[in-house]
Amino acid sequence: MHLEGERVASLLDAQRCAAELFDEVGARGLIAPDRGEREVSDQIRDLAHEMFGVERHWHKRIVRAGPNTLHPYAENPPDRPIGADDIVFCDFGPVFDGWEADFGRTFVLGDDPVKHRLLADLPRIFDAGRRYFETRPDITGAELFAAVERLAADAGWAYGGPLAGHLVGEFPHIRIPGNKVEYYVTPGSYQPMRRVDGDGRPCHWILEIHLVDRDRGFGGFHEELLDLGHGESSASGRSSASG
Repeated sequence: MHLEGERVASLLDAQRCAAELFDEVGARGLIAPDRGEREVSDQIRDLAHEMFGVERHWHKRIVRAGPNTLHPYAENPPDRPIGADDIVFCDFGPVFDGWEADFGRTFVLGDDPVKHRLLADLPRIFDAGRRYFETRPDITGAELFAAVERLAADAGWAYGGPLAGHLVGEFPHIRIPGNKVEYYVTPGSYQPMRRVDGDGRPCHWILEIHLVDRDRGFGGFHEELLDLGHGESSASGRSSASG
């Protein structure tokens, strides 16, 4: 069993690698018009292997553009080419040296002011959700989900899915035991988030923010560690891509 200090360091290292990966995605212009979502997903997969030797991703790789950004994680919309003025989000779970990262970022092509406002709101609402978590020692997953929904509504967006986060740790994540709702930030998750797991170790959490504008037909996504690494990446989480 890993010592807690080693677990924390490994989770933070995995997230730093994921942040570097998506910085490079932007630098190489992989999010570009006329490329298919699956094509871009495969290019990011290959880049993760090139940069870090990543062989596994603990959940399905997601690249979604335009109206596909309205869909929550569990859905599988048809592959779509990226448009010249699209908003695009990526949700990846690369495994770095046996440790899970779960990282989501959004890119905007073009100059649509509403899409750029959503892009700016994603890390802002993430940070507000994190502050809400930090100031409530006994907060439950259900309470944090409700807070994120309120933050989204206050900013003029709908919330896009049934979850706002989950546990994270050593691969494989699928070993989560028991009543799984308690391991997610979602309605019905009533245990305190600050607790220990079945092995007596502190639980560590991912926070995910999925904002959507259903009338205009698009959304965006931002995801990273909730209770570790405060200030390391969320403040620089906005991404833009030009076509």
